[in-house]
Amino acid sequence: MSKRRQWIFIPTLYFLEGLPYILVNTVSVVMYKNLGVSNALIGLTSFFYLPWVIKMFWGPLVDIVSTKRTWIVATQAAIGIALCLLAALARAPAVFQMSLVLFTAIAFLSATHDIAVDGYYMLALDQRNQAFYTGIRATFYRLAVLFGSGVLVVVAGVVGDHCEDIRWGWTAALAIAGIIFAVGCLFHRWYLPRVETEAGGAREGMASGLAQHLREFAEVFRTYFQQDKVGALVVFILTYRLGEAFLTKMTAPFLLDGAQAGGLGLSTQTVGLVQGTVGVASLVVGGIAGGWLISRYSLKRMIWPMALMLKGPDLVYVYMAYAKPGLDLIYPLIAIEQLGYGLGFTAFTVVLMYSAAGKYKTSHFAISTGIMALGMMVPGMVSGYVQEALGYVGFFLLVIGLTLPGLAAIVFLPLDRLEKRGGEGG
Repeated sequence: MSKRRQWIFIPTLYFLEGLPYILVNTVSVVMYKNLGVSNALIGLTSFFYLPWVIKMFWGPLVDIVSTKRTWIVATQAAIGIALCLLAALARAPAVFQMSLVLFTAIAFLSATHDIAVDGYYMLALDQRNQAFYTGIRATFYRLAVLFGSGVLVVVAGVVGDHCEDIRWGWTAALAIAGIIFAVGCLFHRWYLPRVETEAGGAREGMASGLAQHLREFAEVFRTYFQQDKVGALVVFILTYRLGEAFLTKMTAPFLLDGAQAGGLGLSTQTVGLVQGTVGVASLVVGGIAGGWLISRYSLKRMIWPMALMLKGPDLVYVYMAYAKPGLDLIYPLIAIEQLGYGLGFTAFTVVLMYSAAGKYKTSHFAISTGIMALGMMVPGMVSGYVQEALGYVGFFLLVIGLTLPGLAAIVFLPLDRLEKRGGEGG
Protein backbone atom coordinates (compact mmCIF):
# COMPACT_ATOMS: atom_id res chain seq x y z
CA MET A 1 0.00 0.00 0.00
CA SER A 2 1.41 3.40 -0.99
CA LYS A 3 2.35 6.06 1.55
CA ARG A 4 0.12 8.50 -0.30
CA ARG A 5 -2.88 6.27 0.27
CA GLN A 6 -2.03 5.94 3.97
CA TRP A 7 -1.71 9.70 4.35
CA ILE A 8 -5.24 10.09 2.94
CA PHE A 9 -7.31 7.37 4.59
CA ILE A 10 -5.75 7.56 8.09
CA PRO A 11 -6.71 11.25 8.55
CA THR A 12 -10.21 10.79 7.12
CA LEU A 13 -10.97 7.68 9.15
CA TYR A 14 -9.82 9.18 12.43
CA PHE A 15 -11.57 12.47 11.78
CA LEU A 16 -14.82 10.54 11.41
CA GLU A 17 -13.95 8.45 14.47
CA GLY A 18 -13.54 11.54 16.62
CA LEU A 19 -16.52 13.58 15.41
CA PRO A 20 -19.43 11.52 16.81
CA TYR A 21 -17.55 10.95 20.06
CA ILE A 22 -17.20 14.68 20.68
CA LEU A 23 -20.75 15.40 19.54
CA VAL A 24 -22.18 12.87 21.98
CA ASN A 25 -19.94 13.50 24.97
CA THR A 26 -18.99 17.19 24.78
CA VAL A 27 -20.97 19.18 22.22
CA SER A 28 -24.17 17.82 23.73
CA VAL A 29 -23.07 19.50 26.98
CA VAL A 30 -23.02 22.93 25.29
CA MET A 31 -26.38 22.22 23.67
CA TYR A 32 -27.95 21.17 26.96
CA LYS A 33 -26.43 24.19 28.74
CA ASN A 34 -28.02 26.41 26.06
CA LEU A 35 -31.34 24.66 26.75
CA GLY A 36 -31.06 25.46 30.47
CA VAL A 37 -30.21 21.98 31.78
CA SER A 38 -28.46 21.97 35.21
CA ASN A 39 -24.81 20.95 35.71
CA ALA A 40 -25.92 17.99 37.82
CA LEU A 41 -28.08 16.60 34.98
CA ILE A 42 -25.36 17.39 32.44
CA GLY A 43 -22.92 15.33 34.48
CA LEU A 44 -25.34 12.42 34.45
CA THR A 45 -25.20 12.38 30.64
CA SER A 46 -21.85 10.68 31.14
CA PHE A 47 -23.90 7.50 30.71
CA PHE A 48 -23.37 8.25 26.99
CA TYR A 49 -19.93 6.69 27.58
CA LEU A 50 -21.61 3.33 28.24
CA PRO A 51 -21.28 2.00 24.67
CA TRP A 52 -17.53 2.63 24.77
CA VAL A 53 -17.42 0.74 28.09
CA ILE A 54 -19.27 -2.35 26.92
CA LYS A 55 -18.14 -2.39 23.30
CA MET A 56 -15.66 -5.09 24.31
CA PHE A 57 -18.62 -7.49 24.45
CA TRP A 58 -19.47 -7.11 20.75
CA GLY A 59 -15.95 -6.25 19.63
CA PRO A 60 -15.25 -9.91 18.78
CA LEU A 61 -18.18 -9.84 16.33
CA VAL A 62 -16.38 -7.14 14.35
CA ASP A 63 -13.36 -9.44 14.27
CA ILE A 64 -15.38 -12.49 13.25
CA VAL A 65 -18.30 -11.26 11.08
CA SER A 66 -17.60 -9.63 7.70
CA THR A 67 -14.66 -7.23 7.26
CA LYS A 68 -13.56 -4.07 9.09
CA ARG A 69 -14.08 -2.14 5.86
CA THR A 70 -17.74 -3.22 5.66
CA TRP A 71 -18.34 -2.28 9.29
CA ILE A 72 -16.75 1.13 8.73
CA VAL A 73 -18.94 2.01 5.76
CA ALA A 74 -22.16 0.71 7.36
CA THR A 75 -21.70 2.52 10.68
CA GLN A 76 -20.75 5.78 8.97
CA ALA A 77 -23.97 5.64 6.94
CA ALA A 78 -26.08 4.96 10.06
CA ILE A 79 -24.42 7.76 12.07
CA GLY A 80 -25.09 10.21 9.24
CA ILE A 81 -28.79 9.28 9.19
CA ALA A 82 -29.06 9.61 12.98
CA LEU A 83 -27.40 13.05 12.99
CA CYS A 84 -29.75 14.33 10.29
CA LEU A 85 -32.73 13.04 12.27
CA LEU A 86 -31.40 14.76 15.39
CA ALA A 87 -31.05 18.01 13.43
CA ALA A 88 -34.65 17.72 12.22
CA LEU A 89 -35.89 17.27 15.80
CA ALA A 90 -33.75 20.01 17.41
CA ARG A 91 -36.69 22.43 17.66
CA ALA A 92 -39.22 19.89 18.91
CA PRO A 93 -40.81 20.57 22.34
CA ALA A 94 -39.42 17.33 23.76
CA VAL A 95 -35.95 17.82 22.26
CA PHE A 96 -34.18 16.90 25.52
CA GLN A 97 -35.85 13.49 25.81
CA MET A 98 -35.60 12.67 22.10
CA SER A 99 -31.99 13.80 21.92
CA LEU A 100 -31.11 11.45 24.78
CA VAL A 101 -32.39 8.53 22.70
CA LEU A 102 -30.65 9.64 19.50
CA PHE A 103 -27.36 10.50 21.18
CA THR A 104 -27.41 7.06 22.80
CA ALA A 105 -27.98 5.41 19.40
CA ILE A 106 -25.15 7.45 17.88
CA ALA A 107 -22.92 6.43 20.79
CA PHE A 108 -23.49 2.71 20.12
CA LEU A 109 -22.86 3.18 16.40
CA SER A 110 -19.76 5.27 17.07
CA ALA A 111 -18.33 2.69 19.49
CA THR A 112 -18.77 -0.01 16.84
CA HIS A 113 -17.18 2.26 14.24
CA ASP A 114 -14.20 2.77 16.58
CA ILE A 115 -13.63 -0.98 16.85
CA ALA A 116 -13.66 -1.37 13.08
CA VAL A 117 -11.40 1.63 12.38
CA ASP A 118 -8.81 0.67 15.00
CA GLY A 119 -8.79 -2.91 13.75
CA TYR A 120 -8.44 -1.77 10.16
CA TYR A 121 -5.52 0.49 11.17
CA MET A 122 -3.66 -2.37 12.88
CA LEU A 123 -4.22 -4.69 9.91
CA ALA A 124 -3.25 -2.12 7.29
CA LEU A 125 0.04 -1.03 8.91
CA ASP A 126 3.04 -2.80 10.36
CA GLN A 127 4.01 -1.98 13.96
CA ARG A 128 6.62 0.64 13.05
CA ASN A 129 4.15 2.54 10.89
CA GLN A 130 1.50 2.17 13.58
CA ALA A 131 3.78 4.04 15.98
CA PHE A 132 4.72 6.60 13.33
CA TYR A 133 1.13 7.40 12.40
CA THR A 134 -0.07 7.47 16.02
CA GLY A 135 0.53 11.20 16.15
CA ILE A 136 -1.27 11.68 12.84
CA ARG A 137 -4.33 9.66 13.84
CA ALA A 138 -4.43 11.33 17.25
CA THR A 139 -4.12 14.74 15.60
CA PHE A 140 -7.00 14.18 13.18
CA TYR A 141 -9.09 12.60 15.91
CA ARG A 142 -8.53 15.70 18.00
CA LEU A 143 -9.10 17.94 14.97
CA ALA A 144 -12.52 16.32 14.77
CA VAL A 145 -12.95 16.97 18.47
CA LEU A 146 -12.08 20.62 17.98
CA PHE A 147 -14.15 20.87 14.80
CA GLY A 148 -17.15 19.64 16.77
CA SER A 149 -16.47 21.67 19.91
CA GLY A 150 -15.14 24.62 17.90
CA VAL A 151 -16.56 25.16 14.42
CA LEU A 152 -19.93 23.48 14.98
CA VAL A 153 -20.47 25.28 18.29
CA VAL A 154 -19.63 28.60 16.59
CA VAL A 155 -22.14 27.76 13.85
CA ALA A 156 -24.79 26.98 16.47
CA GLY A 157 -24.11 30.27 18.26
CA VAL A 158 -24.01 32.46 15.14
CA VAL A 159 -27.09 30.93 13.51
CA GLY A 160 -28.91 30.95 16.85
CA ASP A 161 -28.17 34.66 17.33
CA HIS A 162 -29.21 35.45 13.75
CA CYS A 163 -32.49 33.56 14.11
CA GLU A 164 -32.97 34.67 17.74
CA ASP A 165 -33.48 31.00 18.62
CA ILE A 166 -30.52 28.83 19.62
CA ARG A 167 -32.43 25.72 18.55
CA TRP A 168 -32.13 26.82 14.92
CA GLY A 169 -28.41 27.05 15.53
CA TRP A 170 -28.26 23.45 16.70
CA THR A 171 -30.36 22.36 13.71
CA ALA A 172 -27.72 23.84 11.40
CA ALA A 173 -24.74 22.45 13.31
CA LEU A 174 -26.09 18.91 13.53
CA ALA A 175 -27.16 18.94 9.86
CA ILE A 176 -23.60 19.85 8.85
CA ALA A 177 -22.28 16.93 10.88
CA GLY A 178 -24.77 14.58 9.22
CA ILE A 179 -23.73 15.72 5.75
CA ILE A 180 -20.05 15.21 6.60
CA PHE A 181 -20.78 11.61 7.54
CA ALA A 182 -22.76 11.00 4.36
CA VAL A 183 -19.85 12.26 2.26
CA GLY A 184 -17.33 10.31 4.35
CA CYS A 185 -19.30 7.10 3.95
CA LEU A 186 -19.37 7.41 0.17
CA PHE A 187 -15.68 8.32 0.01
CA HIS A 188 -14.54 5.38 2.15
CA ARG A 189 -16.74 2.92 0.26
CA TRP A 190 -14.84 3.97 -2.86
CA TYR A 191 -11.32 4.60 -1.51
CA LEU A 192 -10.51 2.21 1.35
CA PRO A 193 -8.22 -0.65 0.29
CA ARG A 194 -9.43 -4.18 1.06
CA VAL A 195 -6.54 -4.77 3.42
CA GLU A 196 -7.92 -7.85 5.12
CA THR A 197 -7.88 -9.76 1.86
CA GLU A 198 -4.47 -8.36 0.93
CA ALA A 199 -2.96 -9.14 4.33
CA GLY A 200 -4.67 -12.47 4.72
CA GLY A 201 -6.40 -11.08 7.79
CA ALA A 202 -10.05 -11.56 6.89
CA ARG A 203 -11.72 -14.32 8.82
CA GLU A 204 -15.12 -14.34 7.10
CA GLY A 205 -16.52 -17.82 7.32
CA MET A 206 -13.96 -18.86 9.89
CA ALA A 207 -16.62 -19.27 12.56
CA SER A 208 -19.43 -21.21 10.93
CA GLY A 209 -21.80 -21.56 13.87
CA LEU A 210 -22.89 -20.02 17.12
CA ALA A 211 -20.80 -22.41 19.20
CA GLN A 212 -17.66 -21.42 17.34
CA HIS A 213 -18.51 -17.75 17.79
CA LEU A 214 -18.88 -18.22 21.52
CA ARG A 215 -15.64 -20.17 21.80
CA GLU A 216 -13.75 -17.47 19.94
CA PHE A 217 -15.46 -14.79 22.03
CA ALA A 218 -14.28 -16.49 25.22
CA GLU A 219 -10.79 -16.91 23.77
CA VAL A 220 -10.54 -13.16 23.16
CA PHE A 221 -11.11 -12.39 26.84
CA ARG A 222 -8.96 -15.28 28.05
CA THR A 223 -5.96 -14.15 26.03
CA TYR A 224 -6.40 -10.54 27.08
CA PHE A 225 -6.60 -11.20 30.81
CA GLN A 226 -3.77 -13.73 30.73
CA GLN A 227 -1.28 -11.07 29.67
CA ASP A 228 1.70 -10.54 31.96
CA LYS A 229 0.91 -7.81 34.54
CA VAL A 230 -2.57 -7.29 33.13
CA GLY A 231 -3.68 -5.93 36.51
CA ALA A 232 -1.15 -3.10 36.26
CA LEU A 233 -2.33 -2.38 32.71
CA VAL A 234 -5.99 -2.20 33.79
CA VAL A 235 -5.19 0.11 36.72
CA PHE A 236 -3.17 2.34 34.38
CA ILE A 237 -6.03 2.53 31.87
CA LEU A 238 -8.55 3.38 34.60
CA THR A 239 -6.46 6.04 36.33
CA TYR A 240 -4.34 7.71 33.65
CA ARG A 241 -7.24 9.99 32.62
CA LEU A 242 -8.99 10.18 36.02
CA GLY A 243 -8.53 13.94 36.36
CA GLU A 244 -9.75 14.46 32.82
CA ALA A 245 -12.78 12.23 33.54
CA PHE A 246 -13.96 14.79 36.09
CA LEU A 247 -12.85 17.79 34.05
CA THR A 248 -14.33 16.98 30.63
CA LYS A 249 -18.03 17.51 31.36
CA MET A 250 -17.45 20.73 33.31
CA THR A 251 -15.15 22.72 31.02
CA ALA A 252 -17.93 24.02 28.76
CA PRO A 253 -20.23 24.91 31.71
CA PHE A 254 -17.28 26.75 33.31
CA LEU A 255 -16.66 28.77 30.16
CA LEU A 256 -20.38 29.50 29.66
CA ASP A 257 -21.52 30.16 33.24
CA GLY A 258 -21.63 33.77 34.38
CA ALA A 259 -19.46 35.33 37.09
CA GLN A 260 -22.18 34.82 39.71
CA ALA A 261 -21.86 31.05 39.18
CA GLY A 262 -18.05 31.18 39.20
CA GLY A 263 -17.63 30.82 35.43
CA LEU A 264 -16.09 33.01 32.74
CA GLY A 265 -19.35 34.10 31.09
CA LEU A 266 -18.33 33.52 27.48
CA SER A 267 -20.89 33.33 24.67
CA THR A 268 -21.56 30.10 22.79
CA GLN A 269 -19.69 31.25 19.70
CA THR A 270 -16.74 32.53 21.75
CA VAL A 271 -16.43 29.13 23.42
CA GLY A 272 -16.28 27.61 19.96
CA LEU A 273 -13.62 30.07 18.85
CA VAL A 274 -11.48 29.56 21.96
CA GLN A 275 -11.52 25.79 21.53
CA GLY A 276 -11.27 25.80 17.75
CA THR A 277 -8.44 28.24 16.90
CA VAL A 278 -5.33 28.21 19.10
CA GLY A 279 -6.54 24.88 20.48
CA VAL A 280 -6.33 23.33 17.00
CA ALA A 281 -2.83 24.62 16.33
CA SER A 282 -1.54 23.49 19.72
CA LEU A 283 -3.12 20.08 19.42
CA VAL A 284 -1.61 19.51 15.95
CA VAL A 285 1.83 20.32 17.30
CA GLY A 286 1.35 18.11 20.38
CA GLY A 287 -0.09 15.13 18.53
CA ILE A 288 2.45 15.04 15.72
CA ALA A 289 5.35 15.74 18.07
CA GLY A 290 4.18 12.96 20.40
CA GLY A 291 4.13 10.34 17.65
CA TRP A 292 7.53 11.43 16.34
CA LEU A 293 9.10 11.43 19.82
CA ILE A 294 7.93 7.89 20.58
CA SER A 295 9.03 6.52 17.19
CA ARG A 296 12.40 8.28 17.63
CA TYR A 297 13.18 7.76 21.32
CA SER A 298 10.84 4.89 22.38
CA LEU A 299 7.77 4.70 24.57
CA LYS A 300 9.75 3.84 27.69
CA ARG A 301 11.87 6.99 27.51
CA MET A 302 9.02 9.35 26.61
CA ILE A 303 6.03 8.18 28.66
CA TRP A 304 6.95 10.10 31.83
CA PRO A 305 7.55 13.54 30.28
CA MET A 306 4.51 13.11 28.01
CA ALA A 307 2.30 12.04 30.93
CA LEU A 308 3.39 15.11 32.89
CA MET A 309 2.56 17.26 29.87
CA LEU A 310 -0.97 15.83 29.88
CA LYS A 311 -1.61 16.43 33.56
CA GLY A 312 0.33 19.59 34.44
CA PRO A 313 -1.61 21.99 32.19
CA ASP A 314 -4.83 21.24 34.12
CA LEU A 315 -3.49 23.93 36.48
CA VAL A 316 -4.66 26.53 33.95
CA TYR A 317 -8.25 25.86 34.99
CA VAL A 318 -7.40 26.51 38.64
CA TYR A 319 -5.86 29.82 37.61
CA MET A 320 -8.79 30.80 35.40
CA ALA A 321 -11.28 29.97 38.14
CA TYR A 322 -9.34 32.20 40.60
CA ALA A 323 -8.32 35.07 38.33
CA LYS A 324 -11.21 35.24 35.81
CA PRO A 325 -8.84 36.38 33.02
CA GLY A 326 -9.90 38.07 29.82
CA LEU A 327 -9.77 36.56 26.36
CA ASP A 328 -6.19 37.77 25.88
CA LEU A 329 -5.12 35.19 28.49
CA ILE A 330 -7.81 32.56 27.96
CA TYR A 331 -6.55 31.83 24.44
CA PRO A 332 -2.92 31.03 25.40
CA LEU A 333 -4.00 29.11 28.50
CA ILE A 334 -6.25 26.84 26.45
CA ALA A 335 -3.39 26.49 23.93
CA ILE A 336 -1.07 25.22 26.68
CA GLU A 337 -3.67 22.73 27.88
CA GLN A 338 -4.28 21.40 24.36
CA LEU A 339 -0.56 21.07 23.60
CA GLY A 340 -0.12 18.97 26.73
CA TYR A 341 -3.15 16.88 25.89
CA GLY A 342 -1.82 16.11 22.42
CA LEU A 343 1.48 14.86 23.83
CA GLY A 344 0.08 12.92 26.78
CA PHE A 345 -2.76 11.21 24.99
CA THR A 346 -0.42 10.01 22.24
CA ALA A 347 1.66 8.11 24.82
CA PHE A 348 -1.51 6.58 26.27
CA THR A 349 -2.67 5.42 22.85
CA VAL A 350 0.67 3.75 22.10
CA VAL A 351 0.49 1.80 25.39
CA LEU A 352 -2.95 0.51 24.40
CA MET A 353 -1.78 -0.45 20.90
CA TYR A 354 1.33 -2.23 22.14
CA SER A 355 -0.75 -4.19 24.66
CA ALA A 356 -2.99 -5.51 21.85
CA ALA A 357 -1.40 -8.71 20.57
CA GLY A 358 -1.89 -11.67 18.27
CA LYS A 359 -4.78 -12.40 15.94
CA TYR A 360 -7.25 -10.82 18.37
CA LYS A 361 -5.47 -7.47 18.52
CA THR A 362 -8.61 -5.64 17.32
CA SER A 363 -10.67 -7.08 20.16
CA HIS A 364 -7.87 -6.60 22.70
CA PHE A 365 -7.68 -2.93 21.75
CA ALA A 366 -11.48 -2.69 22.08
CA ILE A 367 -11.30 -4.20 25.58
CA SER A 368 -8.66 -1.66 26.60
CA THR A 369 -10.63 1.28 25.25
CA GLY A 370 -13.77 -0.08 26.91
CA ILE A 371 -11.98 -0.10 30.26
CA MET A 372 -10.80 3.44 29.50
CA ALA A 373 -14.39 4.55 28.83
CA LEU A 374 -15.51 3.04 32.14
CA GLY A 375 -12.85 5.14 33.84
CA MET A 376 -14.30 8.22 32.10
CA MET A 377 -18.00 7.41 32.59
CA VAL A 378 -18.28 6.79 36.34
CA PRO A 379 -16.38 9.92 37.51
CA GLY A 380 -18.12 11.99 34.83
CA MET A 381 -21.57 11.02 36.10
CA VAL A 382 -20.84 12.55 39.51
CA SER A 383 -18.76 15.48 38.23
CA GLY A 384 -21.74 17.85 38.03
CA TYR A 385 -22.79 17.16 41.61
CA VAL A 386 -19.19 17.53 42.83
CA GLN A 387 -18.78 20.83 40.98
CA GLU A 388 -22.02 22.22 42.40
CA ALA A 389 -20.89 21.20 45.89
CA LEU A 390 -17.32 22.56 45.67
CA GLY A 391 -17.63 25.45 43.25
CA TYR A 392 -15.33 25.75 40.26
CA VAL A 393 -12.15 26.58 42.19
CA GLY A 394 -12.50 23.66 44.60
CA PHE A 395 -13.51 21.37 41.76
CA PHE A 396 -10.43 22.16 39.65
CA LEU A 397 -8.16 21.71 42.67
CA LEU A 398 -9.68 18.25 43.13
CA VAL A 399 -8.96 17.52 39.47
CA ILE A 400 -5.27 18.27 40.04
CA GLY A 401 -5.17 15.79 42.92
CA LEU A 402 -6.86 13.15 40.78
CA THR A 403 -4.05 13.27 38.20
CA LEU A 404 -1.62 11.68 40.69
CA PRO A 405 -2.92 8.05 40.67
CA GLY A 406 -2.36 7.88 36.91
CA LEU A 407 1.25 8.94 37.31
CA ALA A 408 1.79 6.34 40.03
CA ALA A 409 0.33 3.60 37.81
CA ILE A 410 3.05 4.14 35.18
CA VAL A 411 5.61 2.69 37.62
CA PHE A 412 3.97 -0.74 37.43
CA LEU A 413 3.59 -0.97 33.65
CA PRO A 414 5.70 -3.70 31.94
CA LEU A 415 7.21 -1.12 29.58
CA ASP A 416 10.09 -3.35 28.46
CA ARG A 417 7.68 -6.10 27.39
CA LEU A 418 5.37 -3.64 25.65
CA GLU A 419 8.31 -2.05 23.84
CA LYS A 420 9.58 -5.45 22.72
CA ARG A 421 6.14 -6.48 21.53
CA GLY A 422 5.85 -3.25 19.60
CA GLY A 423 9.19 -3.87 17.93
CA GLU A 424 8.16 -7.40 16.96
CA GLY A 425 4.86 -6.29 15.47
CA GLY A 426 2.57 -7.67 18.22
